[in-house]
Amino acid sequence: MANERTSRSDRIDWLAKGPLAPYVDAYKQYLTDRGYAASTFKNCLRGIAHFAQWMHRRCRCLRRIDESVVSEFLDSHLPRCRCTGPTHRDRRNLSAALGHLLMVLRASGIVAPPKAKTTPVAEELLRYDEHMDHVRGLAPKTRSIALRIIGRLLTSRFRDGPVAINTVRPDQVRRFFAHQAKLYSKPANAGSVVAALRGYFRYRASLGDAVHGLIGALSYPANWQLSSLPKTLTAEEVEQLIGALGQPGRSMRRADAIVRCALDLGLRSGEVARIGLDDINWRAGTITLRQTKGRREDVLPLPVATGKAIAAYLQHERPKTANRAVFVRHVAPRDVPVGPDLVRKTIRQAFARAGLPYTRSHLLRHTMANRLLAGGASLKEVADVLRHRSLNTAMIYAKLDSRKLIEVALPWPGSAS
Repeated sequence: MANERTSRSDRIDWLAKGPLAPYVDAYKQYLTDRGYAASTFKNCLRGIAHFAQWMHRRCRCLRRIDESVVSEFLDSHLPRCRCTGPTHRDRRNLSAALGHLLMVLRASGIVAPPKAKTTPVAEELLRYDEHMDHVRGLAPKTRSIALRIIGRLLTSRFRDGPVAINTVRPDQVRRFFAHQAKLYSKPANAGSVVAALRGYFRYRASLGDAVHGLIGALSYPANWQLSSLPKTLTAEEVEQLIGALGQPGRSMRRADAIVRCALDLGLRSGEVARIGLDDINWRAGTITLRQTKGRREDVLPLPVATGKAIAAYLQHERPKTANRAVFVRHVAPRDVPVGPDLVRKTIRQAFARAGLPYTRSHLLRHTMANRLLAGGASLKEVADVLRHRSLNTAMIYAKLDSRKLIEVALPWPGSAS
């Protein structure tokens, strides 16, 4: 009798007849739209078939499926799995397959969206984020850094309890800063912790809290501004980098276009990642930068070499996608733009191919400023091209302006005047 029941279970097609059957087509379309490979496609279907068999045996209701149910399947069932038929048991593949399944079911309105964890600290951070966004106008990355630091302070002090900022003492703030400063390689870099804490305490002071003592509890670490020269590529190294472009290989046209955007336009990695198809005016030869660090739109001329590199990528290498970003992923999920991390990785790899001992993508931005100065541009023009709000930000490049430095240099004592 048991053998007969097992044989009958083996013959069940859990995708076609199981509890997930009505949504299998939507699941397949989801994977197809994102360009997953055939092997990944097959593993995902086998994974949800295994999950459907477990759901049937456990009498799980489809509408109650969420991350906790998936964790129960992976943590409790999988190590002791006795399911029949050609079930898929690789935990990593199963976790990815079920993550996609939850997204499909939630998009169809079958499963409720994940419940956000609401704690007093989380609510406080949400309010402060709105203040930084709407009142102070800070960029998303600046806000995320500040929220991470403030979140550590509030969590260490209040855990899951209510936030009573009036109970925080200056010595507690100083001890917190001392602990956080150990996370930074250079003391001067810990200034972001001071800025985040002071900004939050000023926000609480604006609400009427007596926290003025906390604002003065910290001082910025010593940081000698403009004390060093900005590192740039030499003219020979620039030629070496450009000479290493145009190599055949996977995603090489995208790499060439990314390097050109950073080298010829001085774009930050995030700005490169956010370039859209609608931002390039091919007839006028311009490119519009949106959502920049300065939170404004800027129009820059598009150099011929940069335009050719972008056009070659769009024509010969960019995958078909409905996404309007210029630079998109070449592996699944493909319908997604690249991120700043991939831009930085691409530039590091370009340095390596050129035989240059550098890793920082921001080096190309400094190089672009140096090339402008060498071509006769003024500091004001450099600041405009780099889109600095304040001319003081561009003052460090004055050390690279050899023409002006020669004019103000005094003769060495004892030398012929």
